Formats: sequence, structure tokens, C-alpha cells
Amino acid sequence: MNTKPYHSISIQDCGEPLVLIPLKEFAIESPHPYAKLGAIYQGKSPYHLRQGVLDALLNAQTYLHQEYPGWKIKIFDAYRPIEVQQFMVDYTFDLVIKEQKLSLENLSPQQQQTIWEKVYQIWAIPSNNSETPPPHSTGAAIDITLVDNQGNSLNMGGEIDELSMRSHPNYYINNHSKIERTYHQRREILNKIMTKASFCRHPREWWHFSLGDQVWAWQKGKSTARYGGII
Repeated sequence: MNTKPYHSISIQDCGEPLVLIPLKEFAIESPHPYAKLGAIYQGKSPYHLRQGVLDALLNAQTYLHQEYPGWKIKIFDAYRPIEVQQFMVDYTFDLVIKEQKLSLENLSPQQQQTIWEKVYQIWAIPSNNSETPPPHSTGAAIDITLVDNQGNSLNMGGEIDELSMRSHPNYYINNHSKIERTYHQRREILNKIMTKASFCRHPREWWHFSLGDQVWAWQKGKSTARYGGII
């Protein structure tokens, strides 16, 4: 259930450090969305990336500004310690139970299995195995959206971390209403600037981009990733 196709990619960590993101260059969620839910970072700021990933993200912001003056990349989440990954996996499992008006005590093993499969459609398993780190725990993955030149977050046709088909990047590609075309166009703007900066977009998440981790290497057809997990 938890095996991902990118787990077959080997990792040869290049040793780049985690560095603090210069937040003045971007828009951010404040307070941090997972900290607001109760995730404990134990003094580790989520606003970190590997140096090479940060350099690329700054390039993406420059590309965005060139085409859309005043617009900014809005950072939802970046580096995620394993403890926070575990917290959010458990939080999402509990959320699904509540949304379906179920009781954990009354769930059959098969029902629990079905819910976990739904959770792991979005969330990577919080693994301490050096061969299968969650992408965000490598410092090479980032969840982002866009704000316009008035500082307004753009409606992208779905929420970050949403457990639905709307999270798929091309969900709106064949829709014909004006607002649905707008959602797709905005997702494509985000993808265009990030791809130009050498990132890859997650095939199931319009907001998730990575550079140098296993997911990126898998999408690029490379045999080795350059960023592994950071404890």
C-alpha cells in the first residue's frame, strides 16, 4: 500500500545544507498551517530548503515577476521533519473518519485499510528509512500557490492537501466554463515558472514541486536522486 514508484530511485546525497528561505521575497501562510493545527516543529523552522532548491525557487519568482509584475509565489510548506509528517498523516486519517461520520472503535480492519489508502494518495509515509524519505523531509520539495499584485491569494480550484480529484493538476483541462478555464490557466502559470526553474510538478498535486529528490529523479528518468532525508 505504501510503496511509491519513485522509491526505486537510489539516493546519493550531495550534502548541501538546509538554508533559511528569505521570506521577504515570497508570500507565506502565517501562522504556518500545520503549526496552527498543532504540529510541533521542535525549533525547526519549516521555511528551509536545500541551497540549490532555494536558488531555483528564487529564479522561479523572478520568472513570475517578469510575466506578472507584483505577483508572488506563496509558500504553504517547505521542509517537513518526520515528526510533522507523522502528525499530518494521523491528522488526515482522523479528519477522514470525522468527515465520514465514522467511529474509530467501530471500524473494521478493511475500513481502516481503505481510509489509509485514501490518506496515502496525498501523504508520503513518514519513513525513517534512508532509502524512502518523505519528499518534504529532504528539503527538496515545496508546496506553493500564487498571490496577485494586490496580495490576494488566487483561487486555484482546490485547496492544498485536498483529498479529491480536484488536486490533480489537469483536473480542469477539459472544462469549458470561464471560471474552470481560469483555474487551469492559473495552475499552468505556476507550473510554467517552476518548470522553467528546473522543478517537476507532482503528478497528483497541483501545488507540490520538487527538485533533486526521488520524485524529481523518477519524473526525469534519472537513476539517482541528489537529496535524501534530513533528520
